[in-house]
Amino acid sequence: MFEMLVPRLRVNTVFDIDLEDLYRKGYRGIITDLDNTLVGAKAPLATPELLVWFDKVKQLGFKLVIVSNNNMDRVSKFATPLNIEFVHGARKPSNAPFHRAMKLMEIGPDSTIVVGDQMLTDVYGGNRLGLYTVLVLPISPKDEGFGTRINRRVERIALTRLRKQGLWHEEESKE
Repeated sequence: MFEMLVPRLRVNTVFDIDLEDLYRKGYRGIITDLDNTLVGAKAPLATPELLVWFDKVKQLGFKLVIVSNNNMDRVSKFATPLNIEFVHGARKPSNAPFHRAMKLMEIGPDSTIVVGDQMLTDVYGGNRLGLYTVLVLPISPKDEGFGTRINRRVERIALTRLRKQGLWHEEESKE
C-alpha cells in the first residue's frame, strides 16, 4: 500500500520539471492539481512565472487539464481566463477525475503525467492508474484547509514507514 504513495519524480516546483525530457519520452498530457501545486491555496490568479510555464507547456505540445478537489468557483476563476480545461470537485484519489481529464485531452494513461503536492490524493490517484506521477513541495502550507492538514499528518506517518522500508530517500528530490 505505501509503495503507491511514492511518486516517480520529486521536485521543488513545477518549474523544476524537465518537460522536454518527458516529451521526448512520449508523454503528451499533464493533469495538474491547482492549490499549492500551481499557486498558493489562497492565490486567485496565476503568477507571471506560471504564465510563462503554461506557455512553455503549450509550445512543447503538451495538453493540460487542472484537476482539483476544490469547488467550481475557485477553479473556474483561475482556469477560465487562461483557457485551461478543468475538473472541479474531483474527489481525488478517485479514478473518475483522472479518467475525465484524459478524455478531455484525448490521451491514454501511458502518455499522461500527474503533478501535485499531495501523496494521498495526487500521487496515489495517479499511481493507481499507472500514470507518471510528480510530487512538488506545497507552495503555501499555512493556507491549507482542514482536510489537507489531516492528509499532511497521514503523509508524515507514511513517509516514516517508507523511509524504514528503504523506499524514500531524501537525496532523490531534485533541487
